[in-house]
Amino acid sequence: MDFALTDEQRMIVETTRAFVETELYPHEAEVERTGHLRPDLIREIQAKAMAAGLYAANMPAEVGGAGLDTLSWLLYERELGRANYALHWTCVARPSNILLAGTPEQRERYLLPCIRGETWDCLAMTEPGAGSDLRGMKASARPDGSDWILNGTKHFISHADIAGFTIAFMATGEEATPRGPKKRITAFFVDKGTKGFTVREGYRNVSHRGYTNAVLEFDDCRVPAENILGEVHKGFEVANTWLGATRLQVAATCLGRADRALGLALAHAADRRQFGQQIGKFQGVSFKLADMAMELRAAELLTWSAGWKFDQGSVTEAEMAMAKLKATEALAMIADEAIQIHGGMGLMEELPLERIWRDARVERIWEGTSEIQRHIISRELLRPLGG
Repeated sequence: MDFALTDEQRMIVETTRAFVETELYPHEAEVERTGHLRPDLIREIQAKAMAAGLYAANMPAEVGGAGLDTLSWLLYERELGRANYALHWTCVARPSNILLAGTPEQRERYLLPCIRGETWDCLAMTEPGAGSDLRGMKASARPDGSDWILNGTKHFISHADIAGFTIAFMATGEEATPRGPKKRITAFFVDKGTKGFTVREGYRNVSHRGYTNAVLEFDDCRVPAENILGEVHKGFEVANTWLGATRLQVAATCLGRADRALGLALAHAADRRQFGQQIGKFQGVSFKLADMAMELRAAELLTWSAGWKFDQGSVTEAEMAMAKLKATEALAMIADEAIQIHGGMGLMEELPLERIWRDARVERIWEGTSEIQRHIISRELLRPLGG
């Protein structure tokens, strides 16, 4: 692995960071204060992101994206991650890679409008009674002639309020396994406005103001068979194939926020004077800075290594889990210590630290909790030994 960035990667980093600082930072206070993204602001930033070549940059060039390799994409995600999550995700959208699994007709109907900025997608997996245990989902679909009838409830569905459609994962049967029966899962495209499909306002939460969640209800919702993504009973397979790098995306955006928090802490430690000297010269502060920098560097190396290996086809589930786990926990530590170094001002809304601190909390839960990541890592360690 070459640890030096290419000229193209440096350009991606510089372009994205300049865009974030110029176009996103100025609107953070408004979104944090109101908890809302104005539609006109979304369209304004969206147009600028498209002009800069940053919109849907995770997508292959043949469908209108930037065609970035995984490591370059993660560098791009880190820079976007510096800003308020709602601003960078909604206004500089990155459609889900799972849309690439669709048929040519499905790509035309669902993928391309997302790349053109005409709509957004959302994934519906999580249920009130089934979080990490997706095989325990109760929402189901049954065949009825050439259609399928969907019933059940999903929640914590990010940005479903603005999405034009959802990809809903539904139980469509059972299969016998050594540990007992498990649900077979099928993925369905469901357009907003379909009879029996209702999007309800979700929960108010501590993290990522302006980035909404919703409750989706399916009540005898009828969809045609051509709305199946992948194959019947193969929903997990299509998800595992196309969503594998999602944990690395979470890791990368966490790195951006952690780097911003560390930068603020370093500047404050150099500028703030107490007892006749910079507070950064006190061991209680300087050792914090050293630990913060070390944790950030370790998280970066795990993430970049996993991203590089992803493109080589050699990355393991454990390596991606390690990157996600380390980056999310490093962000929590760095955000907390940055506030401690700032003292009381660190908790005030005049600085982004209290927002970074709040936003850090969800990262250890979504896209697989820290406990799930540790399970993946330990399982891979024990498997060769018969564990």
